[in-house]
This record gives sequence, structure tokens and C-alpha cells, in this order.
Amino acid sequence: MFGFSDMPKFLFSFLLVLPLVSLVHQLGHSIMAIFFGGRVDFTIGKGKTIFKWRKIKIKSVYFLDSFCVYEKLKYDNRFTHACVYAGGAIANLAFIFLINGLVITDLLSASLFSTSLSIFLFITLFFRYCLLNLQKRLPAMDVLFMMH
Repeated sequence: MFGFSDMPKFLFSFLLVLPLVSLVHQLGHSIMAIFFGGRVDFTIGKGKTIFKWRKIKIKSVYFLDSFCVYEKLKYDNRFTHACVYAGGAIANLAFIFLINGLVITDLLSASLFSTSLSIFLFITLFFRYCLLNLQKRLPAMDVLFMMH
């Protein structure tokens, strides 16, 4: 049961771990787009811009969302767009394996940070891809997926 004593763990996960997961996921998309010669605008959060460096923006509500917008891929075909789309999932999986590998080799302790990071990475992977593919088969579920 979630109690008031769990509030610091919740805030830690919500304000630090979840934005890191979103950052890793969107970096996967961005790296793939750059790899295929695209230009990328990368935004972390929503609200007023509090920091800007080149094409990277950090907004005031940084923990809420992040996204990347890419354009003008040098190699513009279905395969490259599929790779850019899959880049987020690939980054999530790579980071999960990296964190678990570091824990297994005792380079990183199995802490709240490493555990919650792995869990959030998996949940992001599951919800973004498995459930969104389910939405295409069940149009009545459109209301549940309006935020993506």
C-alpha cells in the first residue's frame, strides 16, 4: 500500500527517474534521425523555456514530457523512418541492459534509482509500443491513447 512515508520515493521517481527515462527514449529517436542525416529539434518538458542550447530546449515542467522532431532525412525511405521510430525502443532496451549489467558486475548498487530506472524504461517500452499497436486494432480505445 502506498502511504505518506512513500512520498519521498515517489517524488524521487517522478522528478528525477521519469524525466531520465523520457530523455533516454527521445535520445534514441534523435540519434537515429541524426544517423540518417536528419535535423533534430529536441525538447524536454512543457511550459516556458528555461534553457536553450542549439536545438535542445529544457522547459519549466521538465518532468512531464519530452519529444523530438526530425526533418529532412538524407536517406528518406520507409526503412529509415522505421529505424527512427524504433530508436526509442532500442535506446530503452540498451539502457536496461546497461543498468542491469552494471548491477550484476557490482559497478552499480541495486538501489531505488537503478531498480526504478529499469522498471520505468520497461514500462515506457511496453506502453508506447505494445498498447499503441493494440489501439490500431481496437478503435474504441482511442480515448485512452489521446495523450501520445
